[in-house]
Amino acid sequence: MKLKEYRVREFRSIWDSGPITVDNQTTCFVGKNEAGKTTILNALYRTNPIRKGDAVFDETYDYPKREVEDYRFAVESGEREEAAVVECLYELEKDDVAAVENVFGPKVLKSSTFKRTTYYGEANSRYTMVCDDTAARKHLASNPALPDDLRTTLSSATDWSAFATALDETETTDAVNALKKLAAKVREKELSYYVFNSLVWPRSPKFLYFDEYYQMEGQANLDALIAREDKDELEDSDYPLIGLINLARLDHRKLVATKNTTELKNKLEGAGNHLTTRIVKYWSQNRHIQMRFDVRDARPEDPEGMRSGVNVWGEVYDTVHWATTSLRNRSRGFVWFFSFLAWYEDIKRQKQNVILLLDEPGLSLHGRAQADLLRYFDAELSGHQLLYTTHSPFMIDPTKFERVRIVQDLGIDATEALPKEEDGTKVLANVFDATDDSLFPLQGALGYEIQQTLFIGPNSLIVEGVADMLYLRAVSAQLERDDRVGLSEEWVITPVGGSGKVPTFVALLGSQKGINVATLLDIQNSDKQIIEDLYKKKLLNKKQVSTYADFTGGSEADVEDMFDRDFYLQLVNAEFAGQLKAKISLSKLNANEPRTLRAIEAWLADNPMKSGSFGHYRPARYLTEKLAALWPKVSDETKDRFESAFKHLNGLLK
Repeated sequence: MKLKEYRVREFRSIWDSGPITVDNQTTCFVGKNEAGKTTILNALYRTNPIRKGDAVFDETYDYPKREVEDYRFAVESGEREEAAVVECLYELEKDDVAAVENVFGPKVLKSSTFKRTTYYGEANSRYTMVCDDTAARKHLASNPALPDDLRTTLSSATDWSAFATALDETETTDAVNALKKLAAKVREKELSYYVFNSLVWPRSPKFLYFDEYYQMEGQANLDALIAREDKDELEDSDYPLIGLINLARLDHRKLVATKNTTELKNKLEGAGNHLTTRIVKYWSQNRHIQMRFDVRDARPEDPEGMRSGVNVWGEVYDTVHWATTSLRNRSRGFVWFFSFLAWYEDIKRQKQNVILLLDEPGLSLHGRAQADLLRYFDAELSGHQLLYTTHSPFMIDPTKFERVRIVQDLGIDATEALPKEEDGTKVLANVFDATDDSLFPLQGALGYEIQQTLFIGPNSLIVEGVADMLYLRAVSAQLERDDRVGLSEEWVITPVGGSGKVPTFVALLGSQKGINVATLLDIQNSDKQIIEDLYKKKLLNKKQVSTYADFTGGSEADVEDMFDRDFYLQLVNAEFAGQLKAKISLSKLNANEPRTLRAIEAWLADNPMKSGSFGHYRPARYLTEKLAALWPKVSDETKDRFESAFKHLNGLLK
């Protein structure tokens, strides 16, 4: 199952975070220090932690301090309900649904989502899940192992009491006994209670929270470690160490009792080689390291707590400098990376179902090492949902801004107390409402990406893709050859890679001094609100926000609709000649579809290509390659549309 959304209320710095949409793969929380990023993760972790003892919300320590006593009094006097601290919305996947339907049939679940709300106290939660009792009873009654007359009676039962009575009054068989037991469990509370607690929630992912306090020491007294483990009193740093030992395919209990020196040396050498292979794959900062382990009896002058019994030492050997250093004495960044790798890899080995919550991962890593970490996230953690916090631009993937959630607390910088609805930590998916400080990490990430691509200038025209840029430059050049108006060379065309990235780019570029930004975008009904927000949120003046529909006369349009439809079909038929089963003619397309691309895609859905797939870029490239021969076929109406757009844009130049 997947976490789809959650909301935090009345917890530490949060009055109401607002709904937090969670990406199916990775969600990145960005914000300045003290904005509440850690609090957002910590609240979620406690709802279903991998360490059971952490499933506690204590109002004494966790309720916002300034009103905690007022809250207690109001709850005790019945003036208000207790605070719903975290409300989570989960979506069941196919296997989860099947686990329920295998027992109660395909119609028992009225929705594939459910809510679970956690309150103050220890493991204090409530669920919201709707089940169809009638459908469940009918499915159970359809069991062919039951007598026909009983099946008829059970199928017509109007409630679970009547259902159970019918079972009690019939002859006992294995099938009847099994159904009696199931009905008895359902009747203890209700159907949804049984479904949730017995079939659904046991399948839920646990939250694994990792921050700097979980970094391993790299050395431990095995006797003391085993004693803490037996008492269920493990320290934070013990978890990655045990993960490391398990990942190295060692058994710390057997290490204490090993009698054969050669056997022990072989195990330790094999463990070091195994871990070296894992770590150097994603640690580009130093490829000349080897992991080594040593296990030996304690000595009188060993560190405190390690002077009796058996000790394990983790060490790093540098093959260039021929030097061995203790793991604990390596850089903080390396220790963090290694500690997380050890714990997570052990979790993966055990095939535990977890959602990963990482607080400021890689904070001590160099920028390139943080890029290694992002690469590790995508390559190795794809089997789990990942939520992490950062204020480092190098921990933000500029190609996936849709994964970013902005965390801010306006009260930090306010000179006076804000109203409660505005105060406290808020989580935003919309960059329009973010402060400059909150946007700063995104600006850094975008700045680095732009510096790599060089698609920016003092006058930046934002378009959706490279195809737009090819069409605009090609048509502009030909218009100028015809002594007509083309797009000024002062405009640097900036393709952003899709409509979803336009708001982020506009917000970040528009806030930079000396940069003049305008847009020329595709538009469909689903995009209208995003495009209108560009000027309604005052990121740009309305005249700077243009769409192709402004020049085609329709309500929806892509850059391809600037051309006559029959001309664009010529480009498609020529470029995809070897892949189309037959040429696409104008008469074959839905004339009522305003967008040419959508009309073509609809036709191809019913008439698949022989090979490959249709793409927007190739017809644009074909036009630029054959422009001299194709230009005479371009209609005057098309030229007028492009010229009108260019005149408008040139008028926006500063």
